[in-house]
Parts: sequence; structure tokens; C-alpha cells
Amino acid sequence: MDLMSLTAVELGKKIKAGEVTVAQAAFAALDRIEETDGELNCYVTVADREKVLKNAEAVQKRIDSGELTGPLAGVPVAIKDNMCTEGMLTTCSSKILSNFYPTYTAEAVLNLERAGAVIIGKTNMDEFAMGSTTETSAYGATRNPWNKDHVPGGSSGGSCAAVAAKECSYALGSDTGGSIRQPSSFCGVTGIKPTYGTVSRYGLIAYGSSLDQIGPVAKDVTDCAVILEAIASHDPKDSTSVKRESYDFTSALVNDVKGMRIGIPKTYFGDGLDGEVADAVMSAANVLREKGAVIEEFDLGLVDYAIPAYYVIASAEASSNLARFDGVKYGYRTESCDGLHHMYKKTRSEGFGPEVKRRIMLGSFVLSSGYYDAYYLKALRTKALIKKEFDRAFEKYDVILGPSAPTTAPRLGESLQEPIKMYLGDIYTISVNLAGLPGITVPCGMDSKGLPIGLQLIGDCFKENNIIRAAYAFEQSKKE
Repeated sequence: MDLMSLTAVELGKKIKAGEVTVAQAAFAALDRIEETDGELNCYVTVADREKVLKNAEAVQKRIDSGELTGPLAGVPVAIKDNMCTEGMLTTCSSKILSNFYPTYTAEAVLNLERAGAVIIGKTNMDEFAMGSTTETSAYGATRNPWNKDHVPGGSSGGSCAAVAAKECSYALGSDTGGSIRQPSSFCGVTGIKPTYGTVSRYGLIAYGSSLDQIGPVAKDVTDCAVILEAIASHDPKDSTSVKRESYDFTSALVNDVKGMRIGIPKTYFGDGLDGEVADAVMSAANVLREKGAVIEEFDLGLVDYAIPAYYVIASAEASSNLARFDGVKYGYRTESCDGLHHMYKKTRSEGFGPEVKRRIMLGSFVLSSGYYDAYYLKALRTKALIKKEFDRAFEKYDVILGPSAPTTAPRLGESLQEPIKMYLGDIYTISVNLAGLPGITVPCGMDSKGLPIGLQLIGDCFKENNIIRAAYAFEQSKKE
């Protein structure tokens, strides 16, 4: 039996039934990493086997005693390397955090540990989550398991590639402008970005604080719903955490979309969208129509303003958040310097990569005197208008359907040569973060090069169950 081919829920059932031990499941993941990760580079850090065995044995005892009864108990998980894990290297794929061992664990990761998950490693990512290809990592690019000459997407490319390559049962990613949904599309896996505030950001190393959200990456919709239920919680330590009435997402796993109103924005199918991607997404829409959903095209305004607004806001927040990395308190410090200010400059020059420096400079510029009103405040007003456009759309529709990315995964090296083109690749995902909405990517086909295509479903705030229901119904249609 190939344990790593099972979904997280399937493996959890076998562990609970006593057919597989927690240690066997964890070592199956570690063996797979040893076998394939030399080529793929999905991980920055892989947990020590002795430590994994110790954790697995502790979880096994809790399962055997009846203390742990949840569906994820004993299942191995990978964590994106921007979430703090006590005593385990946490680098954000940056040289500046190359020696950083946190003294506490992120709340979302703690929630998984409470559910009995076994952490097997920290996944590669674009440095400080800044990028769309996982090529800006200080530890080398991750490769797409479907074709190693192509990128896995980003910034959660390591998490998505690890799930696609069966190097873990599921993973956690973070989504600031599409960083779960776009790489899920490129790697042919399923990923959810929940409503802003649903999952605690405590322990998530910040990029854009008003946009970042942690979410699951897994093999199917069922796994994602189960994982989201495990990690979602109100956390008093996070001032942006929301106390929701219900954290029940698995009840939405129903193969029924009769009467569901689904809107398709006309602007999502204009110039720049690859023909094969458009055909696969429209084919998926037709599947949902055949299952009884009511599907209409509509005009969604302000889409063209989403990218400039996002990059102004995200870069401004990044320039503020990354000011803490100065070589004084923790992380990398330059070996030779002449005084305090020289140490700051040299540490940051040596510690940050070019994409991070570019965004810090852009953020510092838009926040500077004389430009704050012209750029930053205008971007915030645009963000509010984009949210109003979505509010208007959700008065009529339960779900908005479209592509996750305009193309399938580009070849390695193509995107970094043209940063603006890379930024434009986020056109379909960015608005969701600006408006704080939930979104899910599910695989909906392959292109002629054998690369996966992803379908994106967007819901209104706190209406994850609508997108989970629609995604599950579409997924089931492929099995019927």
C-alpha cells in the first residue's frame, strides 16, 4: 500500500483503524522526501527522524487511549517556512533568517498539533512570500512535479509541489495575493484561502498584514474542508482574528448545487487569458450548470485597478513589517561593519534578495512624505471600492467562478526576467485578498503540454461553505 497516495482523511482512517501506525505514516513521507526532493527542492528543512519518531509515538499513545479521535490524528503535514515552529528552523526562505529558531509556535500550527498532526518539515517559498514562482528563495527554486523545467507557482510553491509530489499528506500555505490558489493551480492540487480573520495570523511572519491568511493545501476538497476546520479559531493574540458563529466546513461536502447562483465575470475572459485555460474553466462551469447551478456572465468593475492597488498596499506594509530585520535582535548579522548604521545597511544588503529589496523600496517610497496621499491613500480607497463591487455581485450570486491564473506554469527563469509580467499573473487572485474574501482552487484539466489548469471559486465573506459545496460537486463529477 502506497500511504502517500492516500488523501489525509483516508490515511487518518487507516491510522484510527490500526491498519497503519503513526510512525509508519511519518516515515513513508520522509522516505518519499529522501527519494524525490533532491530534484524538486520542496523543503528548506526536513525534521530529524528521531524527533519525528518521538512525536509519532506520543501521538500514537493519545490515539490508542482514545484522547485523539479527529480525522487528522497521526497524519504527516508540511508547514510553509513563514510560520513559526518552536525549536525548528524558520527562515522565510531568506538568508536574513538563516539561523532563526523561534521560541514559540504559530497558532494555526498549534491547532494542528492539538488535532494530532505530525510535522515532517518546512517547505520552500518565495523569499518573505514575495513572488509568484518560488524562484526568489535564498535556498534555490522549487520545481513543478508535473514538469521539472517549470515553476510550481508561488509563494506557497513548496507546499503545493510537496502535496503534488506525495512528499506529505497535506500542507499549510499562506495567501497574500493568491499564494495558495495560484500554485495549487500550477501543481494540480486543491487549496483554500479562507475569509480574512478566520485563521489566526499569530506566528505567521508578516508580509502584508491586512492581506495575509493561512490556509490548507491538499489532494482534494474533503481534505481542505477538514484541515480548515482544524486550523480555524478565534485567537485573542491576533487583533484581526474574528470570532465566527460556526467553524463547521465539512457539512458543505454535499454533491448538490441545484439552484446555486454562479456568476462569471466577463472581464476575467479578456486579453491575456490562455485559450486552453479559458476552455477548461468554461467546461467546468458547464459541468456545474448540468448539475443544476444557475450560471450567468456579469460585469465586475475595477478589476484593472486591483494589481496596482495591491502592490502599493502590500509593499507599504512589507516595508514596515520588514524593518524589524536589522541584525540586532535575531537572524543574520554581517560579519564586519563600521558602526551601528553601517551594520544595519550591510546586514540588510547581504540578507535580503533583490525582489524583497524592490518591494521594500517601493513601499518606503509610497509611504514617504509627499507621496503618501498620491499613492497609499488612493490605493486604500481603491481597495474599499473593489470590496463594494464584490458586495454588489454577491447580492445576486452565491459564488463567482473564474480561472486561478491566466496561463499554466511558466518555465523556470522566464518570470524573474520580467517582474511586471510576473505581477500581472496575479490578476485573478489579488482582488480576493483586497476584499478579504474566501477562495478555492480545484484542478479542472490539463493543457497540451501536460500541465494542470485550476478553477477558482470565490465566495462572500464567511461563506466558505458555498465555495466548498460548489468545488466538491465539481470534483465528484469527475468520479461519476
